[in-house]
Amino acid sequence: MATITLEGNAINTNGDLPAVGSEASDFHLVKTDLSDVSLADFAGKKKLLNIVPSLDTGVCADSAKKFNAELGSRDDVAVLVISADLPFASGRFCEAEGVKNITTLSMMRSRNFAKDYGVLIQDGPLAGITARAVVILDEANKVMYTELVPEIGQAPDYAKALTALD
Repeated sequence: MATITLEGNAINTNGDLPAVGSEASDFHLVKTDLSDVSLADFAGKKKLLNIVPSLDTGVCADSAKKFNAELGSRDDVAVLVISADLPFASGRFCEAEGVKNITTLSMMRSRNFAKDYGVLIQDGPLAGITARAVVILDEANKVMYTELVPEIGQAPDYAKALTALD
């Protein structure tokens, strides 16, 4: 279990992020077209998992737009923005913001992803959705980098995440 804060108040996740060097757990999440995807769908690419509570918040939206802008020209990286948002809402966000270089994924059918990656919030007003985190996987799904953002209202460390991809 990890402790993070929401506006300075302690809240807990169900576990810890996967260890750097470990093999990432597979997942089954939902794309905006309601199709199921897993890690196999991004084979041969590095994966930046931008795990956010909801794209309907400023910090989450900003992180999606930042990674879209910074990594949009890289064919070797799949930017996956993972949240509890419904696929329809994620699709509207991408359309409204002109975000075309990321893949939004929803946990609408299962919270197993959040449980397996140690980011499921257990208590407080956001219980049941994810903490803010970045996990980077290499082409073979080995964990290269992790960051659990300590205050849910703060942005991830973009510079460190982007450097970890190189």
